[in-house]
Amino acid sequence: MDYSQSFAISAVGMNIERTRVDVAALNLANANTVQGVGGVSYQPLRVIAQARGVGVLPSGANDAAAFGALVAQGLDADATAAAAPLMQVVPTNMPPRLVYEPSHPLADERGYVAYAAVDTATEMVSMMSATRAYEANVSAMNTSRTLALRALDIGSNA
Repeated sequence: MDYSQSFAISAVGMNIERTRVDVAALNLANANTVQGVGGVSYQPLRVIAQARGVGVLPSGANDAAAFGALVAQGLDADATAAAAPLMQVVPTNMPPRLVYEPSHPLADERGYVAYAAVDTATEMVSMMSATRAYEANVSAMNTSRTLALRALDIGSNA
């Protein structure tokens, strides 16, 4: 495996985690958004990352050669680019959070105001875990860079 593959893997991971942080920040920014007169309100978003299958072993297959072929296919540079995870940002479709505020100008006839269904604790945990995963990808990329530079140093001294 060459170093460009490890850099590409870390870059894909950092891109996904950056998107998770951006989405969590957007959700937190709209946590106290009130449903408008037309009934349209902010829908919290979430990031879905799904791995693309490079290949699948048949069920019950224990063949070491078949597994080795899958590993070789996964280490192929062209297959690595095609195997990058699919990432989507989708709305959660949660019903609005109703808060009793009869003096609010947008309260309904029962005195409830519809806020966006954003759970701030969940969003903060999501933001923290995405930040830690981003830092892990940066660390992996820096380690790969250091290894590549040391390999070049060894090659130049020979």
